[in-house]
Amino acid sequence: MNLSLINKQLRDKLDALLSQTDLEVNDRQRDQLVGYVLLLDKWNKAYNLTSVRNPMDMLVKHIMDSVVVSPYLSGTRFIDVGTGPGLPGIPLAILNPNYDFTLLDSLGKRIRFIKQVLHELDIKNVQPVQSRVEEFQPEQGFDAVISRAFASMIDMVEWCHHLPKPDGGVFLALKGQLPEDEIALLPNAFNVLEIKALQVPELEGDRHLIVLEKKD
Repeated sequence: MNLSLINKQLRDKLDALLSQTDLEVNDRQRDQLVGYVLLLDKWNKAYNLTSVRNPMDMLVKHIMDSVVVSPYLSGTRFIDVGTGPGLPGIPLAILNPNYDFTLLDSLGKRIRFIKQVLHELDIKNVQPVQSRVEEFQPEQGFDAVISRAFASMIDMVEWCHHLPKPDGGVFLALKGQLPEDEIALLPNAFNVLEIKALQVPELEGDRHLIVLEKKD
């Protein structure tokens, strides 16, 4: 199947998915999201960046699952920890070109892929960093620390406690089912601000966004 046909099929599918949300996404952003899926599919064959093999499935499980978080971003500086191949950071950066995103991962092949994506799709507001999260020391704190990859929120706050800005910085944890056991085990220094049930078009299963803050 030729690339232009695949591109059109993905674009049509993306348009249909986005029409089920209130998100405002212009043509260039839609093209970039499709371009990202095509690059992820291409690199995945050699580098095994994601277990999702079908580009159509990537639109639901990766793109839509990321962009539904966009309305809940508050501030201008964000870090996506354990970003993997750039999720949710790249889709969020595409939708929010005026915000700055740092994408952090310890694996070189993932950071190389992200750099290629930024180059090919002309994305200017992303800084890829190869580092273990506990070793990364930013010059200033972030408005929000985002993750959809951490095993648990307890690990997230323990390893990333130094990343939010001291005054008002938060953690945004993307989870499936509501992890009530994890919430109950959070250290006393951290507080749940909000829990949002996310509606991801055509995604089976629950999705939740949990907003955490470090107490003063």
